[in-house]
Amino acid sequence: MCVDYRDLNKVTIKNKYPIPLVVKLFDRLQKASYFTKLDLRSSYWEVHITVGDEGKTIYVTQYGSYEFLVMPFGLTNVPTTFCNLMNDVLFDYLDAFVVVYLDDIVVNSQTLTKHERNLRMVFQRLREHKLYVKP
Repeated sequence: MCVDYRDLNKVTIKNKYPIPLVVKLFDRLQKASYFTKLDLRSSYWEVHITVGDEGKTIYVTQYGSYEFLVMPFGLTNVPTTFCNLMNDVLFDYLDAFVVVYLDDIVVNSQTLTKHERNLRMVFQRLREHKLYVKP
């Protein structure tokens, strides 16, 4: 399914968020020996539309009209909103042992014991925010 949101995107106030440079993210991993890459299961589909804004996503088919309750692809601020969510959820761990790039999370540690502890903390935080990783 493809919904054309060009008209809505024209009147949307754009949120600015600089996508981090991958080279700088790799620099943060230099001292680590253990790495786990986590990928969120549904990414944008796990971010709920603000209550009251659902009607802005309405689309009509021959079977009726529908509106999204979660972020659909095609809206101008979806990547920015998602990046802000990820940074808010994992803020305490960023630059300590977590690197986030869009929906990819890298947990890194110097020892296996620390890595297990760090993974447990990240999984717990994701669970609290109802964000789920792919198996």
